[in-house]
Amino acid sequence: MTMAAAMQSRTAESPARSKASRIAHVDIVGDLGEAEAVWRAFEECGHLFTPYQRFDLLGPWQQLVGGRDSARPFIVIARDADRRPLVLLPLSLRPSHGVRTACFMGGKHTTFNMGLWNAEFAAEAGAADLDALLAPLREHADVLSLTQQPLRWNDQQNPFAALPRQSAINGCPLLVMEPGGPPASRISNSFRRRLKSKEKKLQALAGYRYHLATTDADVIRLLDWFFRVKPARMAEQKLPNVFAEPGVEQFIRSACLAPRGEGRVIDIHALECDDEVIAIFAGVADGQRFSMMFNTYTMSEHARYSPGLILMRYIIDRYAERGYRSLDLGIGSDEYKRMFCKDDEAIFDSFVPLTSRGKLAAMAMSSLSHGKRLVKQNQVLLDLAQRLRRAFG
Repeated sequence: MTMAAAMQSRTAESPARSKASRIAHVDIVGDLGEAEAVWRAFEECGHLFTPYQRFDLLGPWQQLVGGRDSARPFIVIARDADRRPLVLLPLSLRPSHGVRTACFMGGKHTTFNMGLWNAEFAAEAGAADLDALLAPLREHADVLSLTQQPLRWNDQQNPFAALPRQSAINGCPLLVMEPGGPPASRISNSFRRRLKSKEKKLQALAGYRYHLATTDADVIRLLDWFFRVKPARMAEQKLPNVFAEPGVEQFIRSACLAPRGEGRVIDIHALECDDEVIAIFAGVADGQRFSMMFNTYTMSEHARYSPGLILMRYIIDRYAERGYRSLDLGIGSDEYKRMFCKDDEAIFDSFVPLTSRGKLAAMAMSSLSHGKRLVKQNQVLLDLAQRLRRAFG
């Protein structure tokens, strides 16, 4: 059967050996519009997912970024005998070197990847359920490359933690916030004093303020500034500009403008004055966790007063006062992240072969990921890798 015909048929019955599973049907959908209603229903109360899996974030990514890079939607929806959805996997399928690889949508722009699960089903899902979920995929994909998955989310274990797994290449620094706790429980008094001393210089600027962008005009204005300044900052650090890749800017703008409750799918926090934007942090929130996606700060002399750290203090206090329980600053071990985040989010990768061809690919992916992690954890090797990257540009 050709891929096109297989995608049109979409429904694969679970194999007989998985009779103990609640999963009775697995639909494979190759069209975002066809999956939208079910996907949005998974975003309602009673489901387990991270804010990176919202339709209004991954839909634009697939259309504007993934689609330009030969990644096709591969959305897996598992249902019970009454055809009630139990889990949706927002995957994309990419053929390369004769191997069909299914990955989570979002590419480099999602800190955490996960399925969208019925929370009750996720709490009970066992080996038979995972087998019933994955077995029908073998006709369409050779290997699953499921990276940067949280071990737990909102105090519930990720069902895919039961698959073969290994620690992710990079860690994610995490700030755990005590509900109702004093300000010093999240940022020490001594650090607060240092930041307030720096902020006095900025407070003298006309119109100095911290705010969350709430209007389309504010969002557009702040993004216009970001896309001018960020490339200069990355060039200064000799880093590749991932925001210059085809479709990325349009994807970011779409998600930042998409409404969600009282905010946006991606919220933008800013520190600015009448004359300039001083710093921004943008990220996703779900009522319990704020997770930073991208940031930058001014190229002017005001940069010497640590505006990014000052803005981070405002953001932390804002979400803590609203009852949030945690905050992360994204993947990576940058020094500023450790100033705020003392813990680490446990995240893992799974490379799951679905066919005999996929076994070799899964082994190669696992070994490469493990090697990169070793380099990241060894300062000598990391310094060498960074010098080589700069040298070859």
